[in-house]
Amino acid sequence: MRRDFIKQVLVEMEQNKDIVFLTGDLGFNALEPVQEKFPNRFVNVGIAEAHMVGMAVGLALEGKKVIVYSIAAFVTMRPYEQIRTGVCYDNLDVKIVGTGGGFNYPNHGVTHHTIEDYAIMKVLPGMTIYSPGYGWEAREAAKAMLRSHGPAYIRLSKSPGIDYAQPSFRFASGRGYVVKKGKDIILISTGNVLDVALAAGAELEKKTGMSVCVISMPSVKPIDKKLILEKAKNAKGVFTIEEHSTIGGLGSIVSSLLWQEKATPIKFHAFGFPDAFVTLVGNRDYLLHSVGLAPELITKKIVTLMRKK
Repeated sequence: MRRDFIKQVLVEMEQNKDIVFLTGDLGFNALEPVQEKFPNRFVNVGIAEAHMVGMAVGLALEGKKVIVYSIAAFVTMRPYEQIRTGVCYDNLDVKIVGTGGGFNYPNHGVTHHTIEDYAIMKVLPGMTIYSPGYGWEAREAAKAMLRSHGPAYIRLSKSPGIDYAQPSFRFASGRGYVVKKGKDIILISTGNVLDVALAAGAELEKKTGMSVCVISMPSVKPIDKKLILEKAKNAKGVFTIEEHSTIGGLGSIVSSLLWQEKATPIKFHAFGFPDAFVTLVGNRDYLLHSVGLAPELITKKIVTLMRKK
């Protein structure tokens, strides 16, 4: 996914001479094209995330559009005060890029597990948040982010190797789109668990006989309220799926929206990380399974919920 993102960054940097790229000593096998093509607008700041955001603030105050790139856990939490007070307070044109969201650094332990990034970023005034699910969404999110003004955060992960590019869908901040049509059960996914949502949807249709709608939500803030409410209106159940804590994540956003608009469906459940650190060691699939983010576990839970009166 990061390669797709960088391809679009190269296009944007060619068109906009004010874009500057900062990295926290990260990006081997991905950022070399940026460094080679734009050596005067590429700076490896080193492992000093707070300093890097401080540099970005200074550059933005001088009229630059600044990309700040590092591991998602480090680029959001270590310099959080600088992002809040330096970037957001003055509504500066700084784009925070976090790679390896969720369990994409599975064997590095809880220091690298990113389970709370867009929860803490979304409370910042003026912050736009993107969580693309695969390559096409990553390219489109990069384009939307770099052609708009103001603070933004994008979470990049490993692409699940699927392509659901929608020629008829115009990507924009605040928009989601239907990947699979259906009406009885609504699955809303953000980030690179879209493949998990689709697999769960296919299995649910076999087990329940109901039609399942799968929505991809690459824009977390703002979120596509209109689409969610439209699909939830006649649904028998709405379920969110995310590689992130359900506290402050997509599940919290959608449940709050449904409650506020008095559109609560018969059944609702948020699938994501529990309120606990995951200290297990293993590959990403193993860790996802441990927190219930596997298609068969999601299917089993939804079938149980749908059968309850």
